[in-house]
Amino acid sequence: MQRQNSLQCLLQKFCTCSEAGLEAITLMHGLYAALSFPSASTTTFRGHDFHPDDASLHTLGLVGAMNRVASTKPAATRRMGARSTRPSVCVRTALVTPPSKMLKAQDSNFSAKVMEEEKKYVLQTYGRIPVVMAHGQGARVWDTEGKEYIDLAAGIAVNALGHSDPRWLKAVTEQAAVLAHTSNLYHTVPQVELAKRLVENSFADKVFFCNSGTEANEGAIKFARKWARVNAGIDAYDPNATAPFELVSFSSSFHGRTMGALALTYKEQYKTPFLPVMPGAIMATFNDLESTKKAIKKGVTAAVFVEPVQGEGGIHPASKEFLQLLRKLCDEAGALLVFDEVQCGLGRTGKLWGYENFGVEPDIMTVAKPLAGGLPIGAVLMKQHVADAMKPGDHGSTFAGNPLVCHAACAVFDVVNEPSFLTAVGDKGERLKAALAKHMSGNKHVKDIRGSGLLVGVELDIPAGPVTEVAREMGVLLITAGAGNVLRMVPPLVLTNEDIDSAALIVAQALDKHAATL
Repeated sequence: MQRQNSLQCLLQKFCTCSEAGLEAITLMHGLYAALSFPSASTTTFRGHDFHPDDASLHTLGLVGAMNRVASTKPAATRRMGARSTRPSVCVRTALVTPPSKMLKAQDSNFSAKVMEEEKKYVLQTYGRIPVVMAHGQGARVWDTEGKEYIDLAAGIAVNALGHSDPRWLKAVTEQAAVLAHTSNLYHTVPQVELAKRLVENSFADKVFFCNSGTEANEGAIKFARKWARVNAGIDAYDPNATAPFELVSFSSSFHGRTMGALALTYKEQYKTPFLPVMPGAIMATFNDLESTKKAIKKGVTAAVFVEPVQGEGGIHPASKEFLQLLRKLCDEAGALLVFDEVQCGLGRTGKLWGYENFGVEPDIMTVAKPLAGGLPIGAVLMKQHVADAMKPGDHGSTFAGNPLVCHAACAVFDVVNEPSFLTAVGDKGERLKAALAKHMSGNKHVKDIRGSGLLVGVELDIPAGPVTEVAREMGVLLITAGAGNVLRMVPPLVLTNEDIDSAALIVAQALDKHAATL
């Protein structure tokens, strides 16, 4: 009861911008209370009754009464001294289960208005698809006009459990009601619980938390260079002392868009506008043994970064021979082997970690995308000899590893780590590739269908972008990769066989439809 009263107090203080906003938070509070205290007959808050037997509560979805987009009542309370003529806006969103009761569809004018305001207020660094998403469930999403899609993009391989997963939602709501953020000045239980799960189910001895994939790779860069200095026997904090510092990465790689990770990324168009990037980055040819042997040098190379299965680069799995050679060359050169599993890790390939498909263990591994089911997180997993090189103050992050995100990540991890779940992912991946091969067998533009688990690519001899547009119009979301000639499919790991069969047929039909216009 004390916990419930505390949440009620916080909610009342939080939503001061308008009575409409308070109503929205009220409904969420009532839902949470009914779910958290199922033994209670009825939960009442500000005149609203919530009963745990209500059918909508059993879905663990959010009540759909909050379906107006905005309220523009003037704010009743502002910070002292603040003056503004702008109205207060309380955005009201909702997720409702089942899909038949989801958000009321808006007309096209509403979508146009949202896109117009996005262009007005948001920095234009994204080539956004002209669709405004409203809500989702499982591997299906709906836009604000009510159109339904099978989602083969999953927020770019992020939504491992799909949309509105009840286990994920329960974890988020129960932790948000208790403690969301403290910084890393203090210990928190969810961070330790997540770290324990990651370490005890991988090669690693320690983990560092951050907030994204590119942050994870930046951390790995720092850890590798510090380790190289310590391993060389110099004072790591002496600016005049030298040690191996070069970092090797590979063609078609993608490691992120921040300056260090960007230097290790293959596409020049990502780097050129921001030159000079970090020095010491060496590029070798992916899956090419001779090129790799020439790039890795004893006393020069600090670390080698590689994706066991390349995603952005075009869905290219590494060969077992290639990764085994990398391990051997790194050991001989006294360099670290770093696996970037931001996209291929945590169940995506049908194994918990991508490296398990190859029988090769790295010294460092970076993970991110699916780990918290849609909340921002990244992690750097490492062996003890790497961890021993790092000291307090060498690296840090304000938001990283906060209780809210870590508790959500624990829920995701526990689901994905089930052997039956991982087996199902592998089976679904084979089913998807087989269905695509069947329906695309007569199309001359298909050059290859490849992938690992539910990381699947269809290579074309024509641009893939127009095909994704046609597929979207037909009700399937997918993205491109490689040189823009690969259809990339990274769906939620929970998609059904029905989703797979329907999506594969639609994608093949979309390709045929576009090809007919050429």
